[in-house]
Amino acid sequence: MINGGHVIIYSRDAEADRAFFRDVLEYPHVDAGGGWLIFKLPPAEVAVHPTEGPETQELYLMCDDVDATVTNLAAKGVEFTQPITDARWGRLTRFRLPGGGEVGLYEPRHERATDL
Repeated sequence: MINGGHVIIYSRDAEADRAFFRDVLEYPHVDAGGGWLIFKLPPAEVAVHPTEGPETQELYLMCDDVDATVTNLAAKGVEFTQPITDARWGRLTRFRLPGGGEVGLYEPRHERATDL
């Protein structure tokens, strides 16, 4: 059976983004060879949303307190590209990776599948 998932982030500066996940987010990792780091993620969920446009994927990291997490990451120099907003399903924001991509961050208000 399937026993895991593997997320890929495409980057214009993969080395800088790997350093961000290693040094700023402090994610544990393995070196798959030649500095190619693969990071352990916190427990994850997957949701399928309807779309009329192109089929795309997004990465959102979850936290228990979005205000505290933003304060902590901003103190480490992380650039937030969207103010914290409230949605029915949670409080969310977005931040920029050094390579230019963006990652969502949210504090869920819904039941978490990671708790199953």
